Amino acid sequence: MLDDVLHAFLESADGPPLVAYEAKGEIPLEETGWHRHVRGQFFYVERGLVISRTEHGSWLLPPHRAGWMPPGEMHTVSIAGPIHAWGVFIAPCAVAGLPDRPCVVGVNDLFRAIVKRAASWPPDAESEPEKERLLAVLLDEMRRAPVEQLHLPMPVDRRLRRIAMAMFERPDDTRGIEEWASWAGMSVRTLTRLFRQETQCSVAQWRQQARLTCALERLAEGEPVSVVADALGYASPSAFVAMFRKAFGDSPGRYLARQAIAL
Repeated sequence: MLDDVLHAFLESADGPPLVAYEAKGEIPLEETGWHRHVRGQFFYVERGLVISRTEHGSWLLPPHRAGWMPPGEMHTVSIAGPIHAWGVFIAPCAVAGLPDRPCVVGVNDLFRAIVKRAASWPPDAESEPEKERLLAVLLDEMRRAPVEQLHLPMPVDRRLRRIAMAMFERPDDTRGIEEWASWAGMSVRTLTRLFRQETQCSVAQWRQQARLTCALERLAEGEPVSVVADALGYASPSAFVAMFRKAFGDSPGRYLARQAIAL
């Protein structure tokens, strides 16, 4: 839990332009309620899995990625498994040039080192030249960090949103596009056209991304590959592993082992 002094700085536009903290261990949190922060927030994860949801969709934050939430953006957060992460809150006056929408970015060693150093500073400590220089470098790294496609965009049309939510909540549902269209009371052609128009991806691509989101969440909680494959509706563990390798370049076991190397 955050202490009162730190929390006061995190939720104030005044004070230091950057406030950072470390979060580690078993956090008793399934999903927060909808909330917003006065400051912009980067959340860098070394261990564990974080999923953030906004009205624009869901963002998956696996290990060694950082999620960005602009100031004032309504969102909820859920955490899967033990976590080791760092939160970085940036004052509104310092967010110029950063994305105006939530996103997930890749981070480098310099980013990680500065964030960890910043987390050791008391939030009420006076500003020093060293801190100002490190802050300038960190903001530069944040602005140039590559955006990663770990976003699950939510359609606006209520019929499409109903389909999307059903797919996300039941990833083992194997209905085809014709059945989904009939269930939502629309033609296949309309479903296909509107879904791509509102999410910039096909129904099949969206469903695969939703399954990847669920897969990483379950794997982070320690579920065996065979159990995850069955829960996601794959005919066999090998079919799930093939999909996972295509998306992440590694098998689930090797991917998770690679994420743990830095711990």
